[in-house]
Amino acid sequence: MSHTRWKLARDRAAAAGLAESDEAAADRAEIRLAMAFAKAVYDRRKELSLSQAQVAERSGLTQAKISRIEGADAVPTLSLLRRLAAALDASLTIGLGEDHEEVAFVAHSAA
Repeated sequence: MSHTRWKLARDRAAAAGLAESDEAAADRAEIRLAMAFAKAVYDRRKELSLSQAQVAERSGLTQAKISRIEGADAVPTLSLLRRLAAALDASLTIGLGEDHEEVAFVAHSAA
């Protein structure tokens, strides 16, 4: 079944009053957060005109790990978040809401 058909099936179920399970809703929120984080890392890296290898070198990680992070395939630890923020010369802000996730790197101001 294609993604489009799956989405339509989900929308039809919601319209019919069928509720999504708590587990499915939690999984969906986790995926949204991983994707928001991946996009934030990618956007900041591009803003700095850095390659994945350069970010890896700056953070003490491997290029493959940076690739997995940007592909939303890795769950970062707190220490990894700190290392990435330092490597991207920014502070990391994460906002978690009931139905949205916000992840942003805020560039350190030039002193």
